[in-house]
Amino acid sequence: MKYKMLVLDLDDTLLSDDHCISDRNKDMLMKAQEQGVYVVLASGRPTPAMLQYAEQLDLKKYGSYIISYNGAVITDQTNQTTIFEQSLSKEQIHSLHDFSMANNVDIITYTSDSIISESCSKYIDVEVELTQMKFNKVDSFKTAVTGSAVKCLLLQDPEYLKSVEAKLKKEKPNESVSMSKPFFLEVMSHGIDKAASIARLAEKLDIRQEEIIAVGNAGNDLSMVEYAGLGVWVDNVNPELRDRADVIVASNNDHGVAEVVEKYIMN
Repeated sequence: MKYKMLVLDLDDTLLSDDHCISDRNKDMLMKAQEQGVYVVLASGRPTPAMLQYAEQLDLKKYGSYIISYNGAVITDQTNQTTIFEQSLSKEQIHSLHDFSMANNVDIITYTSDSIISESCSKYIDVEVELTQMKFNKVDSFKTAVTGSAVKCLLLQDPEYLKSVEAKLKKEKPNESVSMSKPFFLEVMSHGIDKAASIARLAEKLDIRQEEIIAVGNAGNDLSMVEYAGLGVWVDNVNPELRDRADVIVASNNDHGVAEVVEKYIMN
């Protein structure tokens, strides 16, 4: 099979634990693009927090795209235009805030350049560090959120948050819910996930499902890994997901993405 699109999660997949693209991964991804393969970054991160990696991989030069906010936004890197966006309504966000308060979890949402929350926690600190976005701590979340937003994030200790995930899915069937890190519970509009946006992009580019490779490591990657013609986990995948991909490659710290390119694109 000649693959035409390689879709990569960022954190704990393409990026090593120090949040960098290894030289080996970068070298192989540049070679893939030189052969005409679209390299698409697909992350739960906000768009601004993905741009540095798009620049490092010259996605603009090769006419590629990024999928941000877990599938809620697709951005054309040639001109930085948004070709798809779907948001949660203000009412949905306020309702999620009520849910978070009732279930003792923190909640954040996003503006174009800021993270908004009325609480502080070590897990919010992780998101601020990852995204390098400004943190706006407000007195009232509902007062601060006056319109729609593409995503909310619920945050709490991993063991407890897992039970909250099940409850949230039951109480709010009209939202898309997935876990990106053990302490990050992502909430998007109904029907939004990475696979849905990859399918939108593939249709635009006239690429068939079987011509796509998707590589990830966590619950919010599951939809795209199962959708792709070749679904791949890096070796540091969450253990409960380990048997739900076609192949497993080396970990994020051992250049697993480069291994994918070498085995399934260069050969």
